[in-house]
Amino acid sequence: MYGTVMVARISVSAQEVHRRAQQWELDRGTSVGFVDRWIMSADDGRLVMAVRFESKEKYLALADDSTQNEWWEREVMPLLVGEPEWIDGEWVDA
Repeated sequence: MYGTVMVARISVSAQEVHRRAQQWELDRGTSVGFVDRWIMSADDGRLVMAVRFESKEKYLALADDSTQNEWWEREVMPLLVGEPEWIDGEWVDA
């Protein structure tokens, strides 16, 4: 299993980010190899979101999808303060 972790500052509640992530899962999740995700509201005010996919290939295909980029720019970037940090890699406990 492969995925990414995003660390970001947000301008809204973590629940709003969660709501938008849930809607994305309903709209596109299974069709792009999505497995699951977790969102943590850190004590220092940052949001940490981990997302897992069936494979690195499916994750990279989504990352290169212009429709996904448009959704991200429209639905998520306005919720963030600045650019997020991304950490991509293989989940070894899956």
